[in-house]
Amino acid sequence: MGLRASWESGWRSWAMRVETERKRASLSAGWRRLRLADAGQWRSGGTPSTSNAAYWDGDIPWISGASMKDFHVTDSARRLTLLGAKNGSRLAEPGTTLFVVRGMSLKSEFRIGVAERQVAFGQDVKALIPADGIDPHFLAYAIRVRTPEILSMVEETSHGTGRLDTARLKELEIGVPSMDEQRRIIAVHAAFERRIGALEQVLSKLDVAREALSAQALGDGQGEGWPRRPLDEVAAVAAGVTLGSEPVGEGTIELPYLRVANVLDGRIDTAEVKSVRILQAQRERFALRKGDLLLTEGGDLDKLGRGAVWDGRIDVCLYQNHVFRVRCGARMLPDFLALYTSSAEGRSYFQRVGKQTTNLASINSTQVKKMPVPVPPIEEQERLLSPIRSVRSRISVIERHIAKLRVVQQGAVEDLLGGKTSALSQRQVAPTS
Repeated sequence: MGLRASWESGWRSWAMRVETERKRASLSAGWRRLRLADAGQWRSGGTPSTSNAAYWDGDIPWISGASMKDFHVTDSARRLTLLGAKNGSRLAEPGTTLFVVRGMSLKSEFRIGVAERQVAFGQDVKALIPADGIDPHFLAYAIRVRTPEILSMVEETSHGTGRLDTARLKELEIGVPSMDEQRRIIAVHAAFERRIGALEQVLSKLDVAREALSAQALGDGQGEGWPRRPLDEVAAVAAGVTLGSEPVGEGTIELPYLRVANVLDGRIDTAEVKSVRILQAQRERFALRKGDLLLTEGGDLDKLGRGAVWDGRIDVCLYQNHVFRVRCGARMLPDFLALYTSSAEGRSYFQRVGKQTTNLASINSTQVKKMPVPVPPIEEQERLLSPIRSVRSRISVIERHIAKLRVVQQGAVEDLLGGKTSALSQRQVAPTS
């Protein structure tokens, strides 16, 4: 499970637990219960005419359902002029709570945040200007803790996107304590954010180091004396299960499988894994083994052949026919081969032989098998991989630590949002390690 998926899973578990307890327990003394309809002024946004150049490419970020991804809303790829903001859109001042009410993201997540500067926003986003006595960050946290309930209100439109029923959303109630207590809750959240932010900076530096070591392993003339062989001489290349005509009845079995969407550049994302039914006799043919390198067949030209080494995290897992499984023999280490296929030289090969269509590019198994790859001695491969593996190990440790901190952070804040003002009084809330 990836870092983001791990955090979201833990976060939702906390949210559901807190919501259950909230319904059983009364709020602490001094808290008042308030409908969201009465928590502030609601505002709708819009999109100015895209054909009027005078409305666009200004200095005001225009927030849409697709661009709103961060809790602290500060920028967007698309920007409006003041004229555009006043003709078809709406401005939100700093301290306004913003949330998505329509879009594909609502099928799996509820995006909410606080404007940290003046922004404009589209019709897929609603704005809530907090009433007196309510901090905008507290308001956003108090709404976000209700995510499971809010997602249950989402309806699917005729276009397949999600739409949130704002009339029902307005009827939701939140607990509102004194401003001092609101600030305390915000401070708890900020303490975790500072620690997590420091770890993320370390992670960023390690990523740079990993990339530099990877480039160095194949560069600086080191590979000039290495023999080069077609890939199918040092590894077995095979395509996976073809979808769309699943067998039924006796002698079949349903198993999880990896799609192109699961195979990312340098990692496998198993946050969402689908299942397919195959003949029992085909299990061995399509089952992955730990150490198999997975490469994608198609996509954008610059992403052809992206992939990662399978770590065996799912006991029995298949792969679909748009993913190539490369199983190395005794002369090639999977990690070294992955290092090469993701290098500038490896990507250049895929782009050169890939077949380009109007929207996508693709490669076939013959082209993958013919890919010339360097084959240094196994000992040399191990030597070059050693420092890279060391950095990867440190990255993995920090990622797991960040994921755990996110879960603890969410639980601590949500305990307080549930009115448990003494929940953290007997323990330290700011992480120190």
